[in-house]
Amino acid sequence: MHSPASSPTDGPSSSFAIPSKRKSVNTGSQPLQQSSQRLSTPDHKRPKINNPDQGASKMSKVLGKRPQVVDLTRPPTAFQPHKGAKKLVIKNLRTTSQANDLAKYYDATRQELIEALQAIFEQKQPRQPLERLYRGVEDLCRHGVSKELYEILRERCEIYIKNDIRRSIMAESGSSNIDMLRSTYKHWVIWNAQSTTIRSVFSYLDRSFLLSNKDFQQINDMAITLFRRIVFVSSQGFNPGVKTLDGICDLVDYDRRGDTRFDPALLRDSISMLHVLNIYGKSFEPRFLKASKRYYEEFAEEQSSASLKSYISSCEKLLAREDYRCNAYNFDSTTKRQMMDDAHLLLINNYSEKLLDGGSISKLLDENALESMKALYDLLRLSDIQKRLKQPWEEYIKEAGSTIVNDTSRGDEMVVRLLEFRRSLDLMIRDAFNRDDEFTYSMRQAFGSFINDKKVMSAWKTGTSKVGEMIAKYIDMLLRGGLKTLPKSLLSDVKDRIDAERSGQAATGDEDAELDRQLDQALELFRFIEGKDVFEAFYKQDLARRLLMGRSASADAERSMLAKLKNECGSNFTHNLEQMFKDQQIARDEMASYKSWCEGNGHAKSSLDLSVNILSAAAWPSYVDTQLSLPDDVATQIERFEAYYINKHTGRRLTWKHSLAHCVVKARFNKGSKELLVSAYQAVVLTLFNQIENEADGFLAYQQIADNSGLSGPDLDRTLQSLACGKTRVLTKRPKGRDVHSTDTFTVNKTFTDPKYRVKINQIQLKETKEENQETHERVAQDRQFECQAAIVRIMKSRKTMTHANLVAEVINQTKSRGAIEPVEIKKNIEKLIEKDYLEREAGSYTYLA
Repeated sequence: MHSPASSPTDGPSSSFAIPSKRKSVNTGSQPLQQSSQRLSTPDHKRPKINNPDQGASKMSKVLGKRPQVVDLTRPPTAFQPHKGAKKLVIKNLRTTSQANDLAKYYDATRQELIEALQAIFEQKQPRQPLERLYRGVEDLCRHGVSKELYEILRERCEIYIKNDIRRSIMAESGSSNIDMLRSTYKHWVIWNAQSTTIRSVFSYLDRSFLLSNKDFQQINDMAITLFRRIVFVSSQGFNPGVKTLDGICDLVDYDRRGDTRFDPALLRDSISMLHVLNIYGKSFEPRFLKASKRYYEEFAEEQSSASLKSYISSCEKLLAREDYRCNAYNFDSTTKRQMMDDAHLLLINNYSEKLLDGGSISKLLDENALESMKALYDLLRLSDIQKRLKQPWEEYIKEAGSTIVNDTSRGDEMVVRLLEFRRSLDLMIRDAFNRDDEFTYSMRQAFGSFINDKKVMSAWKTGTSKVGEMIAKYIDMLLRGGLKTLPKSLLSDVKDRIDAERSGQAATGDEDAELDRQLDQALELFRFIEGKDVFEAFYKQDLARRLLMGRSASADAERSMLAKLKNECGSNFTHNLEQMFKDQQIARDEMASYKSWCEGNGHAKSSLDLSVNILSAAAWPSYVDTQLSLPDDVATQIERFEAYYINKHTGRRLTWKHSLAHCVVKARFNKGSKELLVSAYQAVVLTLFNQIENEADGFLAYQQIADNSGLSGPDLDRTLQSLACGKTRVLTKRPKGRDVHSTDTFTVNKTFTDPKYRVKINQIQLKETKEENQETHERVAQDRQFECQAAIVRIMKSRKTMTHANLVAEVINQTKSRGAIEPVEIKKNIEKLIEKDYLEREAGSYTYLA
């Protein structure tokens, strides 16, 4: 036997093991003696090495090490190669056969696994660590006894379930079906935990043998199969599975009848158990559907003697409970569908004469009982009387829609509620009424009726269309905030996306396409409005704010909306809106030219970056002029730009609208510097506090701020309130409170903190005041009078002579697209034109005066 440090082919050099510093272990002394004898004979002399370095290099190659330098100053070692053979003592010498040891090890490992299984079955901790058991399984599998190991495991599990679990289930089953169910589920939980532990121990068997072997089940499947076969399928003796399934049906019956013995957790867990055991569809579902059918027949017979309203209400509640139970307790969708089909047949089809009550149908629509309405529609369609649903359907829409538009307490939510209402009706038509065009037409007629109802104007006391205003504000919200401002109920579902793809549109799963779809939905409501002038006025105001404040979420969406309005109402409607976009581009070019002019004329670059928007007065909304005391550096920049602009454009005059201006102000606080995005009013007020920066307890009173800023009244109150009373308080007001008074004092809130470096505080500019809202409605009403007079003159100029009735009808026809005008108002405008000598009255008719 050769040393591990040498090779059996090395010959005489094999005994020189010391230079490698490796331990030489030999299992016998005879080969070593022979080697020593060979070394002592004259025929085996050491080769002479002329070059010592070459010899060391050769030795290093043999021993696998670099050449070593021999230190001759060290004392000699005990190694003396020419003294003859030495006696070696070998420790841990194997005296028995290795094969016998392996056999004993595998037998011991197999026994340990069997004992571990028994401990798991007894719900005890195995004596050996789980890691050691896992290694034992791995060793047995590598030894080639995977199949035998699997058979042992399967046999032990089958014996345990048959002898222990099944008997224990029977012993704890009690007298009722539900007791049997409780006992079965309890032992299923126990077996599930045990099988999990078994699977972790035998996971190597699972991966190495069972995963690739189709003839044997994996351990998890085997555990489920054994429990199912022995507890639920076995025909030997009494089968607890039948009573277990009946117990689940009894639990559902308790729930249907409101019995206090109902255990929701047990029902949910039991259904989940059936799914795992894969006996839900074959064993449980037919039994459950049969029991449900008997209950429906009994329920329908019991309720048939009640009134129509009570019968429909009872059926609706029953269907809702059945639907909830299926969803809440993990029933399969096929079970739910078959069960609901049986319910529709027994509760609706057999009692169709009770189903066309308008009040009951309205209640179903209010609760959005889609499946109930679908069942009702399908039933009536079978009898070809589904069109009789149109009348209660249309009456319901008018009533519900009028409630929404007349709800003054929730005005800001009006359009969202209308769209949600419209969405629910569209889904009802799509999913319940099978996309019936008759119901779509009825819905549009009803929407046009309640949106243009005169009661809306009287409820809101505006004199013009409140719905038009709210639609404009809703579109503004969409174009500012995008889809994140919408409730999820308005977003497209899978069927909408499929319909969009079929029609060749972009899939609504894309954010831009979904936003475009939401704008189309808002335009659907816009089409119902007869007075579109209110929408135009408010849309123009909101568009101006978005463009000037840079708050548009998407420039593409803005252009898309403008194209939609132009296609819907014509170029006259969007002429001013298009001009607003052109002004923005012209303003950018103008500012680039101004900066070049400043550089060319040697004006020093200022720390103030001025940006001016030049707006056409005719295209943009009108704004009130306000006096504002600007800081000196800002005033200097404005004067320089005005001089440049007037010199470049002779004959033009600039009017500064400071209420629309906004800027970025740098502020220093104790916790660091911030950039505050504020309005011009807010910036002027904040810069006033620079005057008292060095004063320890410096403050500014309300009147001081008013005198130095030029602001007063509501403008000053709103500005101070936004700085000192809002969510972002950069000023501190004393005394504290939500309202601003003339006696208040203000200081800088030096402890102000915010996670963002740039903080927005100018949201106040985006909000419309009640006074501005009322002024817009009054201006629209006044413009209608002018349009009415223009229409009268235009009609009379072409007709020359007309009767009063014909003239009123023609004026209404020509002005209805802009806004409905009452006949009384038309008559007043006729009188005004008569006074201005445009018309004269002759024998009950009117004549145009050239």
